[in-house]
Amino acid sequence: LLPKKIEAFAGQRVIAVSAGARHSLAITDDGVLWSWGSGNSGALGGGDLFGRLAPEKVEALADERVVAVSAGCLHSLVVTADGNVWSWGSGLDGNLGHGDRTPRCSPQMIEALEGQDVVAVSAGILHSLAITADGSVWSWGYGCRLGHGDDENQLQPKKIEAFAGQRVIAVSAGARHSLAITDDGVLWSWGSGNSGALGGGDLFGRLAPEKVEALADERVVAVSAG
Repeated sequence: LLPKKIEAFAGQRVIAVSAGARHSLAITDDGVLWSWGSGNSGALGGGDLFGRLAPEKVEALADERVVAVSAGCLHSLVVTADGNVWSWGSGLDGNLGHGDRTPRCSPQMIEALEGQDVVAVSAGILHSLAITADGSVWSWGYGCRLGHGDDENQLQPKKIEAFAGQRVIAVSAGARHSLAITDDGVLWSWGSGNSGALGGGDLFGRLAPEKVEALADERVVAVSAG
């Protein structure tokens, strides 16, 4: 019931963590990825469906230096030092970005993003987001959360054209909605408006990103969508 240090990381320096719905991921300062928790749909990347009660190295990425990580509901995303994105776990709505709905128990590089120089990723329940070095945003998976102006599922990453001319510096994929910050400190939201999650003053969804006008006088510097 109280915070407790994870002793498995004794002697290691952890530089990033991400808590998914049922599993967790961490990066140590040597670029190694660790996973633990539920192995449902292969979300741990260990090549099987077994859970781990303590952190274990993801051996499939032993030859890569991992620099960013995001744990979703039943899938995982990482960015490696070369700017590529790897995904694994459940691909139910194309949220792995490999052009199909097939689950993966081991990390697989997303070919559609090769050479795009990705700097950040965020995994939701059934969708995924990525930012490239030029400030563009790419999304894939379950349609109405993707920001493309329609509700079509995308089995591969697709650039969000609503951000043309903008430079996005942060994104967060929630359960049913998404948020982004542009370099001018403006907050944008799209997806399901259930419970007012988009901040637009109503319960309506948005199929494309819109500015959150209630924060027009503020400079937003960090964001998280639940």
